[in-house]
Amino acid sequence: MSRDPVRPDFEPFIALAEKAGRALRSDMLDHAHRAGFTEVAPSHNAVFGTLPPEGSRAADMAIRSGITRQSMGEAVRDMVGLGILEMVPDPTDRRAKIVRYTDYGKRIAQVGFDHIVAVEELLREEFGAEDLATTRRVLARVRELLAAGPEGPVPLAVSPGGPD
Repeated sequence: MSRDPVRPDFEPFIALAEKAGRALRSDMLDHAHRAGFTEVAPSHNAVFGTLPPEGSRAADMAIRSGITRQSMGEAVRDMVGLGILEMVPDPTDRRAKIVRYTDYGKRIAQVGFDHIVAVEELLREEFGAEDLATTRRVLARVRELLAAGPEGPVPLAVSPGGPD
């Protein structure tokens, strides 16, 4: 006879991180809409988060964002249709396309980047520079510890547990 699963009696780190990430993504989308860019959709986050100023191949953006090539392609095609992006021939491989911002897309991206800076300042004011720096280091280290390599995630040397 199997027993019922026992949930931790604390909010797990994964839940806190996911809820914080969801709140940050929602805030970015709300800000874009308030700025008049109501066509920006949640699916566009992967593009805005991975497209460098000089442009990039969609397949490379998919790898950087951790989504499938198909999902990235769909977001890119949608944004091309909205006039946010354009696709031009890759000068190093005429079979490939480079995705880059249109002038309109550059305006949207800049509004987003300016908002990111403002949110960082808000967090610094709320928590202090030291706590914000610590939070950034912890999150980066969690990503490193759990990043999947050829053998899978790095095993943690500590037993799971909640807050002290």
